[in-house]
Amino acid sequence: MISTTSLLAPVERDLHILTDNLKQLVGARHPILRAAAEHLFDAGGKRIRPAIVLLVARATVQGEDITQRHRRLAEITEMIHTASLVHDDVLDEADLRRNVPTVNSLFDNRIAVLSGDFLFAQSSWYLANLDNLEVVKLLSEVIRDFAEGEILQGLNRFDTSISLDAYLEKSYYKTASLIANSAKAAAILSEVNEDKAVALYEYGRNLGLAFQIVDDILDFTGSTQVLGKPAGSDLVSGNLTAPVIYAMEEKPYLEVIIEREFSEENDLEQALAMIQDSQGISKTKKLAKKHAHQAKEYLDCLAPSDSALALGELTDYVLSRLY
Repeated sequence: MISTTSLLAPVERDLHILTDNLKQLVGARHPILRAAAEHLFDAGGKRIRPAIVLLVARATVQGEDITQRHRRLAEITEMIHTASLVHDDVLDEADLRRNVPTVNSLFDNRIAVLSGDFLFAQSSWYLANLDNLEVVKLLSEVIRDFAEGEILQGLNRFDTSISLDAYLEKSYYKTASLIANSAKAAAILSEVNEDKAVALYEYGRNLGLAFQIVDDILDFTGSTQVLGKPAGSDLVSGNLTAPVIYAMEEKPYLEVIIEREFSEENDLEQALAMIQDSQGISKTKKLAKKHAHQAKEYLDCLAPSDSALALGELTDYVLSRLY
């Protein structure tokens, strides 16, 4: 698998500054919120979302340094992402994320929900202070999309009639919206033309979809050690992803097992075996590749630079997680 460290080299120093700043920005007056925030920002995430913001910024202001507003946008992006993870873990009743105890398991659900709310509120405040209405609109939409994605996921649990389009829409809300809108926002802060801003939005949208689709494959093929959570956990909670949707087309009995919510003995083992025995995973890999390749095509709008090259290599990195 491609290493993110070498991949993000053009913005490595920027990311160090970002991590230091995040702890200060969230340095809440309350010790529990501060402890929750520090725990979150120390949890060893790859910082891919703010890295994309910083890479887009560097690729679009060539020859100059990026501005403080670009840096603040990257910080806001990571705060929004982290807030969504905290709420995710509460909804999934998860004890571990990246093999580190979650906020809800360390404190409790109430504190975790409030920590997520606090991060969303804090990010909104810093967003308003960027004094750019278009950027405020883009990132506000992301926060709304997260909620919509979670609601859709909750309403569609164990719903075997879910279509691939509905799955992609939910994946956009949950993952791609933040990457797409923050990439476009970084381009807007660099004052690029509308066509280039839209191309970078499309880059982020397709990259985000590829990212989510690969995650959904790994839920069936990855080990607990790699995933930081048990394999097949999405299926158990009734979240039907692309491998399952494709497998159900081939194996009608899979629908029966899912609709009874794995209530009979060996239902889950049988369902997992059916998915492995179908074209579900290989068809989903093709879908991920399609979106990753589309993402790369949208980068033709950028002049050659180390940062533009790194954005292209990110599309390869997303797929390399499968191997």
